[in-house]
Amino acid sequence: MTEQDNGGPQPPVEPKKPGSMQFQDANTPTRPLSVAEQRARAQAIADQERADQEAAVERQKADAKAATKRKVLIGGGVTVGLVGLISTYYTIAKPNEVTAVCTDSNGVVQADQYCDESYATSHGGHYSGGFWFIPLPGGGYSQYRYNYGGAGGIGQRVSGGSYTAPSGNTNVSTKSGTSVQRGGFGISGKSGTSGGTGGTGKSGGS
Repeated sequence: MTEQDNGGPQPPVEPKKPGSMQFQDANTPTRPLSVAEQRARAQAIADQERADQEAAVERQKADAKAATKRKVLIGGGVTVGLVGLISTYYTIAKPNEVTAVCTDSNGVVQADQYCDESYATSHGGHYSGGFWFIPLPGGGYSQYRYNYGGAGGIGQRVSGGSYTAPSGNTNVSTKSGTSVQRGGFGISGKSGTSGGTGGTGKSGGS
């Protein structure tokens, strides 16, 4: 048997050199943390949790601010839309105002009563072809109709205007306040609608 066998002398073990690195074996138990290390570890965990909570709060604030901004923008858009709609409605719905003057067959301005239904019928008159026909004492008829938008005093020839009733959304009234037409929804009372200054039926002086 040689010296290398189990019973022979072994080479001496060299001592560990200062500063050499030691590797922990998997089978070697972990060294327990000191009190200071435990405190530092707990503090680090607490700091991380606090940072996470603060970040979550900031995200919630940012989300709430963004949601409020969206609501304000949507609300503002709705308000602007409603204002525009209302403005458009009143612009369209607001009727034009036209003044009507009563004229005879020669285009001379007469008192409004001669173009009034109650006055004409109470004096035996009638309405036909855009004219009111009112009987004259000596026989025959005088003819009257409205001029729309013209000007002139009683006894004067009407200036401008038209003998055709305005269409659409238009209020028509006389200088004395009689309503002839309301907002394009129909004519209240009879009014002339034919052009020119001639009439139909019997004619006479005014």
